[in-house]
Amino acid sequence: MAGAAHCSLQAKRLLLDPKFEGYKLSLEPLACYQLGLDAAVAEVKLRDDQYTLDHMRAFGMYNYLHLDSWYQDNVYYVDQCGRVMNLSVTLDTALQKPREVFRLPTDLTAYDNRLCASIHFSSSTWVTLSDGTGKLYLIKSGKRGSSASEKWEIVFNGELGSPFIIAHSVSFVKSDRHSVAVLLLRVEKDELDTKGSGFHITLEWVTIAEISKEGDHRYEIFKRRVLQGKSVPHYAAIEPNGDGLMIVSYKPFRFMQDEDGKLEENDDDDAKSTDEKTAPLYYWQQTEDDVTVTVQIPEDITKDDIKVRFSPDNLCVTLKDQPPLMEGKLSSSVDHENCTWIITENKSLEISLIKKNEGPRWPELIVGDTRGEFIMDSSQCAAITESLMHLTSEVMNPNPEKENPPCNAQELEECDAFLEDSASLCRFDGDTLKVTHVINLGSNQYLFSVVVDPREMPCFCLRHDVDALLWQPHSDQPENMWEHIATFNALGYVQASKQDKKFMACAPDYSYAALCECLRRVFIYRQPTPLSTVLYNRKEGRQVGQVAKQLVATLEANDPILGFQATSERLFVLTTKTLFLIKVNSGN
Repeated sequence: MAGAAHCSLQAKRLLLDPKFEGYKLSLEPLACYQLGLDAAVAEVKLRDDQYTLDHMRAFGMYNYLHLDSWYQDNVYYVDQCGRVMNLSVTLDTALQKPREVFRLPTDLTAYDNRLCASIHFSSSTWVTLSDGTGKLYLIKSGKRGSSASEKWEIVFNGELGSPFIIAHSVSFVKSDRHSVAVLLLRVEKDELDTKGSGFHITLEWVTIAEISKEGDHRYEIFKRRVLQGKSVPHYAAIEPNGDGLMIVSYKPFRFMQDEDGKLEENDDDDAKSTDEKTAPLYYWQQTEDDVTVTVQIPEDITKDDIKVRFSPDNLCVTLKDQPPLMEGKLSSSVDHENCTWIITENKSLEISLIKKNEGPRWPELIVGDTRGEFIMDSSQCAAITESLMHLTSEVMNPNPEKENPPCNAQELEECDAFLEDSASLCRFDGDTLKVTHVINLGSNQYLFSVVVDPREMPCFCLRHDVDALLWQPHSDQPENMWEHIATFNALGYVQASKQDKKFMACAPDYSYAALCECLRRVFIYRQPTPLSTVLYNRKEGRQVGQVAKQLVATLEANDPILGFQATSERLFVLTTKTLFLIKVNSGN
């Protein structure tokens, strides 16, 4: 990432409340409405070959309910019949059954290796849709949410390879030509990965543009670019003008090929040194008495071609008439008269060095030589572990007389632990395909994303200490590219205690945040609002002006929650056969 600007997120102090006293459990009833579905949601369960954590994050935890942020309280889902179903709410007491707005041409039941169907609303009149089999549809929908004006019409469809889900899409006009950019997410088998999970993640950035030739008006793929990484991104979004891309991920992504399928050159010296690691020149082991060095030699080398010269403090190894393969001062003195070397059966040179001073461990073989790799056997590992045992303990204070009692992990709470504390936020330029800005998020745990303004990029919510801070990307403002726009007090701490949480969301007006568990329960955290009655703090004897409330809703359903979306007034919760509406705020 040479040349990338290393940035930081600047929180607005006016949006932080250091005196926040916590959420008060409210027993006020929440109006909850439910609609039975004509056909079950088209849930796709993970197959036996989709066993990694990345598969679970990308597909197992997929949100099957899609919120249309361009129109108020408008949600969509795909059912088992291949129908795209819509529910548009204007009055809670006069709810209509979900209506069909589009039917996928593909028979989904005929595909065994498909993924879940995915939808993204690129603009107020354009939709991107995937059936989960590898086919992408670009649809002109008209004004959505109304049966009178909403009519979905396919203007482009194409097979784009292996199955994918749509991560994000945007619609824009550039040089008087309309284009739609789509981001496709795949988890693919990686035959070269023998030490990791055996899979890698690809993000394909596809641009579909309007083509007009001799009266022929159609949409075609204009550009295809592929990024590759080793972890499913928490957040991936294309900038509104299609000029760049922002990704929050645990492990970095980089462009692999352009639209012509050519590999992109990576002139980052640091990346080259990491990716092009060569095998060690030699391996070495040690005991209290001796040191053993193993060097792999070419097959055409014979015993007569090898020269090994021992001295009390130096070692020199030469093959034929070539420059010395190994030469330099040893880490400590040896008994050079008793040092030996042999050629083993597997065609490697094995050198035995007898330590002059028994006991002390050598930190390296040859001073300053980093071409070798030290191999430690299990008995040595056990000895080191035992020597460090006094630094840890399973009891709170095993020796209270010690000046420095051992650190105990039990003093930490679960919410203080971060599984992925090295996540980063990167901004990629669409022309150079290079990283222009990077932020190391450190312990700022990613929580969720939300669309506040559909004309802007989605916001992302990060944990900062105990709070959850909402950040709005501004791709057109290089000096203020990520703006702190809202704070959910203590939400970072509270959500960590919910071990069964599945989805998180917040209202676009920041009035509340919510999370749901895998089954039934929904937790709502209303932000501080002024009180209509007088309330005093008993301990401090002062009047409390506003209070934050926690509300809990329990759904009357035994099916797992498959979808979860929040608007300023309502929560939408989707299970296999039911769509629930929870009235959180009253519309003004």
